[in-house]
Amino acid sequence: MREATRDPTWLSAGLIGLAVLIALVVLVLPLAAVFTEALRRGWEPAWEAITDPDAISAMYLTLLVAAIAVPVNTIGGIAGAWAVARCDFPGRRLLVTLIELPFSVSPVISGLVYVLLFGAQGYFGPWLQAHDIQILFALPGLVLATIFVTFPFVARTLIPLMQEQGQAEEEAALTLGANTAQILWHVTLPKIRWALLAGILLCNARAMGEFGAVAVVSGHIRGETNTMPLHVEILYNEYQFVGAFAVAALLALLGLVTLGAKTALELLSRQRMGGHA
Repeated sequence: MREATRDPTWLSAGLIGLAVLIALVVLVLPLAAVFTEALRRGWEPAWEAITDPDAISAMYLTLLVAAIAVPVNTIGGIAGAWAVARCDFPGRRLLVTLIELPFSVSPVISGLVYVLLFGAQGYFGPWLQAHDIQILFALPGLVLATIFVTFPFVARTLIPLMQEQGQAEEEAALTLGANTAQILWHVTLPKIRWALLAGILLCNARAMGEFGAVAVVSGHIRGETNTMPLHVEILYNEYQFVGAFAVAALLALLGLVTLGAKTALELLSRQRMGGHA
């Protein structure tokens, strides 16, 4: 019976080889090309490009936007996952659809929505100008656009896990007199902490690499509203290829570090679960 249900060796080897080949062509080779082009003229030009004041400003702004957007989406993601997995109410499927909306809407469209809302000719533009409040072409616009694009990552990471775990432990804590905050902090969060950290890492990686929505609301003001992806685009359009690839390589390196941290968290989670089994 086992032999009858097992895939032929040639089929398994072929599928594995095909998957590895596609990964090499689509993922590894482009990344290798970025680092190769960044160091084509040696370390010194690449280092000068990275330490340029505009590049440093772009790095700082990228990290600042991520530092604001990720905690907001972490809180929102936990709340959304709790509502979907633990509460039975009319419109729950609608809430799931709203959480997943940024996955199906182009980031450029989300940026245009903020222009429609907060632009000079937008719905709230005149009021914002009258009160000297600037949303577009400033940090608030970048943060709002990034929050919209990265909102689903934490929630969609937590919802399947929380639904699979069920709520027996939360109900037991409730019968013992715990309130909602105590249940969340002492029961729910310890059970989902590894998935939560993985979702935060994914959210952070997307926040640092977001281009479309941020490009629409930033105004491309060099040294002020350019994040790292926008700075790469400007350098490339100005034929400063070494600088463009150097900053791109740094951005790719941040993504690889994030991916490595996520993989380490998954391995640690499996080890912990195996230890408790």
